[in-house]
Amino acid sequence: MKLRRRKEPKRLMPIRDPKDPGSGVFTRRALLLMAAQTAALGVLGRRLYDLQIRDGDHFAKLADNNRISKRLLAPPRGLIVDRYGVAIAANKTNWRALLLPEETTDVQGTIDRFSALVPLDERDRARVAREMRHKRKFVPVMLRDFLSWDDMARIELNSPGLPGVLIDVGTTRFYPYGSLLAHTVGYVAPPNEQDVAKSALLALPGMRMGRAGVEQSQDDLLRGESGSVQMEVNAVGRVMAELDRVEGTPGDQISLSLDVGLQQAVLGRIGDQVASAVVMDCRNGEVVAMVSNPSFDPSLFDSGVSRAQWAEWTSNERTPLINKAVAGVYPPGSTFKPAVAMAALSSGAISATDRFFCPGHFDMGGARFHCWAKYGHGSLDLHQALKFSCDVYFYEVAHRIGMEKIAESAHAFGLGTELGIELPHQREGLIPTPEWRRRHGHHWNGGDTVVSGIGQGFVQVTPLQLATYTSRIATGRAVEPHLVRAVNGSVGAKAEPTNWPALDMDPKFLDALRGGMFAVVNEPHGTAPKARLDIPGVQMAGKTGSAQVRRVSRALRESGHFNSASLPWEYRPHALFICFAPFDAPRYAVSVVIEHGNAGADAAAPLARDIMTDALTRDPVNHRIPPGQTVADAE
Repeated sequence: MKLRRRKEPKRLMPIRDPKDPGSGVFTRRALLLMAAQTAALGVLGRRLYDLQIRDGDHFAKLADNNRISKRLLAPPRGLIVDRYGVAIAANKTNWRALLLPEETTDVQGTIDRFSALVPLDERDRARVAREMRHKRKFVPVMLRDFLSWDDMARIELNSPGLPGVLIDVGTTRFYPYGSLLAHTVGYVAPPNEQDVAKSALLALPGMRMGRAGVEQSQDDLLRGESGSVQMEVNAVGRVMAELDRVEGTPGDQISLSLDVGLQQAVLGRIGDQVASAVVMDCRNGEVVAMVSNPSFDPSLFDSGVSRAQWAEWTSNERTPLINKAVAGVYPPGSTFKPAVAMAALSSGAISATDRFFCPGHFDMGGARFHCWAKYGHGSLDLHQALKFSCDVYFYEVAHRIGMEKIAESAHAFGLGTELGIELPHQREGLIPTPEWRRRHGHHWNGGDTVVSGIGQGFVQVTPLQLATYTSRIATGRAVEPHLVRAVNGSVGAKAEPTNWPALDMDPKFLDALRGGMFAVVNEPHGTAPKARLDIPGVQMAGKTGSAQVRRVSRALRESGHFNSASLPWEYRPHALFICFAPFDAPRYAVSVVIEHGNAGADAAAPLARDIMTDALTRDPVNHRIPPGQTVADAE
């Protein structure tokens, strides 16, 4: 018999009374929870919106700053070339080690570990410490430059222990012709604290400032504009990769009027003499050659001059660091006589045909002033006075016209003035006057005027002024010397001869000076027969000079045994010569000063002749020697 299971009755859920306060608890809690979740999501969404949308760029930059290091790059310095485009100041690659202080927590420890790999001497450490004190942490500091391949290999191998240290490639200044052009082109050196205070760009590693010559006068043009580089770094500041590089804008290219080939030829003519020479295009004032000997290696200033080297230079009595062409001052001696003659002619005190008698001396107020010719020259006019370089004639002339008129004439010719050439550290020289003498607490007497008439006494000029003076005599124009011919290929207005105004001097007086200077070289018994050119159809005009550096007593002079060549080198007179050629169509003016060279006619005149020959032979008009070659190369 089959048994049946009895069905259980269904249990019914209790009916909640809406009036019962406990019946809605579950619903309110759910709503509050939902509201809280919604508010939290809203705040989170708002924050996400701010981070990703509104402030996304800002936080992206902050993130990049933790990963990317950005710094400025020093721009390549502009080139300096000669008139034919030959590089005379260029750049070469320089590998260096930099330290980014903000990328390391232990700067001194990093420097010590670096020094164990690439030694830093006390001078290097002092420089690094000084730069870190005056630079911000994000500006790199140079630890060492001019690294070798072995140095770089050691640094790279140990880079995990050198946080913030990186190897960088830059440029350093290179002078292909070394000492040949050191005084004119100049040199560069690291900026000092005062320089950096004026321009933040100069704080960049590898930046250099011109300290002499054209490098200094044209520094703003040569400097260029900085570039930048972005590098990816890790947590300890080690460079992982270079992300982007924008090279700096190079400085302007400066083209000079110099001819390197002629410069080499002039220095070869000078040899080991302590001398300076200037070759100037007398039509427009372009300086084609400017030599000061002895010289120095300008590249040493970029890498650092040792104390021993500096002591050697500064103790040398031949002063290799001084550009004698613009900063050497010398009594002009008899080369000054044309300026005195112009003063006398212009004032009407004499005419070119007036004659004076030279007995070998000039007496005034109980003092006797001697002529270089012991027995005198007899009666002579201006032409003969210049030809024979008679001292007594110019004693008489100077005494008649006074020093003020002589100074006025000399200044008009460019003597004793600051010239407009693009070179620093020029000296003006001196054309003395009674007023100048009184300002210094002394009385001017007639003897001062007399000796000034032959370029002695207080008169001092530079070789560049002598070349300018000669150019103005030759052309009758107020030409100014200059070196910068073009900037980025754009030739300046000074290159045009017609842009120079005529001198306020009577042309017939200028002709009288030129005729006397022609006679010095080309007429019988002139004082400089050794200066005659050996170029068919070309003649040169010139003037000798011999400037005493110590007084010769009357007793010694009259003894008949005095010979300045027998004196010690530092007591011998300076030898000078000025000239221009061709005589009928002047192109070049040359001035030569040989320190303690004794006699201008014997030492300076032949040297000037050879220099003028080189200049005329190299002249592109003659098509004899290609640009960039020397006379020796052509021969």
